Amino acid sequence: MAQQAPKMPSYPRSAGWIKPGSGASGTQPGGSQQHSTAKYGNLRLSSSSITLERTINLYPLTNYTFGTKEPLYEKDGSVPARFQRMREEFEKIGMRRSVEGVLIVHEHGLPHVLLLQLGTTFFKLPGGELNPNEDQVDGLKRLLTETLGRQDGAPMDWIIEDTIGNWWRPNFEPPQYPYVPAHITKPKEHKRLFLVQLPEKALFAVPRNYKLVAAPLFELYDNAAGYGPIISSLPQALSRFPASVFLRFSLQDAKQTTLPFPTLLSQRANLSRKDLMVLLCIMMVVSGPCSCRWCPLNA
Repeated sequence: MAQQAPKMPSYPRSAGWIKPGSGASGTQPGGSQQHSTAKYGNLRLSSSSITLERTINLYPLTNYTFGTKEPLYEKDGSVPARFQRMREEFEKIGMRRSVEGVLIVHEHGLPHVLLLQLGTTFFKLPGGELNPNEDQVDGLKRLLTETLGRQDGAPMDWIIEDTIGNWWRPNFEPPQYPYVPAHITKPKEHKRLFLVQLPEKALFAVPRNYKLVAAPLFELYDNAAGYGPIISSLPQALSRFPASVFLRFSLQDAKQTTLPFPTLLSQRANLSRKDLMVLLCIMMVVSGPCSCRWCPLNA
């Protein structure tokens, strides 16, 4: 007689990591969300609950003006020097904390990530090391201003939206992982990636020793050889945002062309014009009645 498969224990759903026995909890009675915490060795991680449906506004790359400013040099002249300084600081203050910002624009209706390029083959996200006891969001705003802030010193309105990734460096070596390896109790660096909501228009000043490039998501995907494991993972990290959000970005292009909006998008997708109009109007009807004169739903 076949045995019945044992039932797996169920845990409440939460926005962060849940580890049995860690004291973390998710949805409370009544539908309210609770701050969740998971513990890895002696490292405690916290994650506030987030809204499941998020909308991030992307604006055309042409909306932004890019100037130049004095060069911004790394603290360390070589990779060995960087790890030597990390080792010395670890003995004094413990694990290094780093933050980086993911800034997204769109070009021709396709999402692009802004990257800093040094030389011909090195790419990085804007950000850097936090000071001891510095708040992560405040520190990221400081680092973004130091890297891309205006040369005249005018304040920048950085809007930090959400955490989209966590990476750990287990040893004083280049490899980093999106988890803490099981045998590691004291990671040497924790790097957190934040999604940054850009304003509709802005002026950025790029250090002269860097080049600011806009890389499309399809170029980054599965391309660790060209961009490293962290940057090449951004398409997956950003995929939790609804696909309709990315389609909506092309409305900016529609304002700059005489083509009807469905015709504009049908040129960029493998859909018939009628099917695309239905898709777009279903997206727009969510927020109210559709008044689109092209809509087959109003026929």
